[in-house]
Amino acid sequence: MKYVKAPDVEERLKRIVKALKKEYIDLDRVVCIRSFGSKSRAIARIWGMPKIFQAALDCRAYYVIEVIASRYDKLTEDEKDKTLIHELMHIPKSFGGGLIPHNHSIKKINRKTVEELYRVFIEKSNLY
Repeated sequence: MKYVKAPDVEERLKRIVKALKKEYIDLDRVVCIRSFGSKSRAIARIWGMPKIFQAALDCRAYYVIEVIASRYDKLTEDEKDKTLIHELMHIPKSFGGGLIPHNHSIKKINRKTVEELYRVFIEKSNLY
C-alpha cells in the first residue's frame, strides 16, 4: 500500500463543505489521502481518531478521508462529489473523532440521502 496526500480531493471537499454549510466540520482537521494498491472494494473510506488516541497523543480529533485511487479516480466528477458527501455524512456534529454508522437511528447514510444532499450541493454551489 502507498499513501499520498490528495490536495485535489481536499479542494473538492472544501467546496462541498462550504456549499452545504457544514460549519461543524473543521477542514484543518480533515486530511485527504489517496491510496494505491488496495484490494478493497470500497471507493473511499473515512477514518476517525478515537478518544483513546486523542488522550494518548494529547490532541484534538482528526478525520482522514481515504480515496482508493484505482476506483475513485475513474469516477465522473459528479460521482466523486457524491462519494465525498457520503464520507462527510459519517462525521458527527460533535466532531469528536467518532463516526456515524450507515444505519444510524436518526441519520441514515445511503444512496437516497446522499442524492438528496447532492441536489442541495448542486443548487448551492451555483451561488459561489
